[in-house]
Amino acid sequence: MVSSDPTSAAWDKSSLRDPHHAADKRGRVQRMFAAIAPSYDLNNRLHSLGMDQRWRKKAVKLAKLKAGERVVDVACGTGDLTLQFERGLKKLGSIDGSPGVLGVDFTYEMLPIAMRKAAGRGSSARYINGDAQGLPLADGCCDVVSIAFGIRNVQEPERAMREFARILRPGGRVIVLEFSLPENRVLRGMYNLYFRKILPISATWISGDKSGAYKYLPESVNTFIGRDRMMQIMREAGLSEVRQVAMTFGVCVCYIGVKL
Repeated sequence: MVSSDPTSAAWDKSSLRDPHHAADKRGRVQRMFAAIAPSYDLNNRLHSLGMDQRWRKKAVKLAKLKAGERVVDVACGTGDLTLQFERGLKKLGSIDGSPGVLGVDFTYEMLPIAMRKAAGRGSSARYINGDAQGLPLADGCCDVVSIAFGIRNVQEPERAMREFARILRPGGRVIVLEFSLPENRVLRGMYNLYFRKILPISATWISGDKSGAYKYLPESVNTFIGRDRMMQIMREAGLSEVRQVAMTFGVCVCYIGVKL
């Protein structure tokens, strides 16, 4: 079990051997993100060399938004992808002051940051606290469901994917943006040298984190399901036309599926 002591680690050497099979992964993840919320954006920008925003913009483009559509951004964190989707809808002239995008996150501590960011940019996006595995939303309530760098942190990705399909209208799209490993062996080795040796030290120093978040990050990517399995999960949830788009040498992948 994860200790209730706020100074103790959410992840240790033992639990990081295979974090996705930790029985209490759900609680560990929630506690971890609560700890790193204040420095989350800074570490994202620095350690992705700004690529995280480019990946989000690409994901919005791949969603093929149409005027008047509604988007639910799951595991929205501090709201970066939520705001990208809102910009995309505004370009289509489809937001008239009413919220066209809803951000949902399991970790409450992320949401005040997202709300402040949205308010500072004149956004009408709304944010609620909710679990990807049991979204507090009606069937067929939206046209796009997105999740950026979050499906890996869910206790049961299959259950979450079924929820995404449930809240979609026919013709709706699921957009999953997630870290992956380069398929080229040399690139993968170089990537993991940075990912496992350099990033955990620098990101932990910047954040002052004691939860083990930046040790969890590389291990959770290295031990997560492969690309073929992710696409299979999407098909099993009832999605069709499932495909993947690799970005930046395969460091990031966008998966797309359509509900018929």
